[in-house]
Amino acid sequence: MRTSAPVPVLTIDGPSGSGKGTISRLVAEHLGWRLLDSGALYRAVGYAAGMAGLDLSDTEAVTRCAAGTRIQFRAAPDGGETRVIVNGHDATDELRTETAGAAASAIASVPSVRQALVALQLGFRKGPGLVADGRDMGTVIFPDAAYKVFLTASAAERAKRRYKQLKEKGLSVTLSSLQSEIEARDARDASRAVAPLKPARDAVLVDTTGMGIEDVVAEVLAVVKP
Repeated sequence: MRTSAPVPVLTIDGPSGSGKGTISRLVAEHLGWRLLDSGALYRAVGYAAGMAGLDLSDTEAVTRCAAGTRIQFRAAPDGGETRVIVNGHDATDELRTETAGAAASAIASVPSVRQALVALQLGFRKGPGLVADGRDMGTVIFPDAAYKVFLTASAAERAKRRYKQLKEKGLSVTLSSLQSEIEARDARDASRAVAPLKPARDAVLVDTTGMGIEDVVAEVLAVVKP
């Protein structure tokens, strides 16, 4: 009996500010594959928890929130950033703030929250292929992925990128505070007991420090063999 080949998956993991979001979107567009922004899922739950006034240390309440939050991805009509709809509200801009990122990092360390979102993430694996962007895509969610990349960059470089993004959105931030937050999040994500941030053993490491977007995209695409 013949069985169909599994839907191909390219996982792109890495710390905050390494360029995962932009690179994943461009690579997915080039390949014509679906896109999963797993970080947006955790940010969405953190956002929903905040809107509900929940204490992020209340694991039972946050887990219920994770299971009940409705999250949708919609292509932007102008071809820009994918919109993230949380419980019927376009929360895309709110999810990109450092506050949302810190909330996502905090709840991502809760095993029951991660478990509540596993099935949702696995459901994105549909033809013709999937580019999965996150922190544990290649190690936990899609360990059988045919193609794996781990993007990184220096903390200083990542802080500069976030600073530019947030200033362009009119947000008041300082470069020094951003770098401190990024370094603290790196330490927290790498040391957590559940799905710590680390490259999969078979992942290709790409240091994006000083690299242009087109060069990074080309290097990632080279990992996907015809």
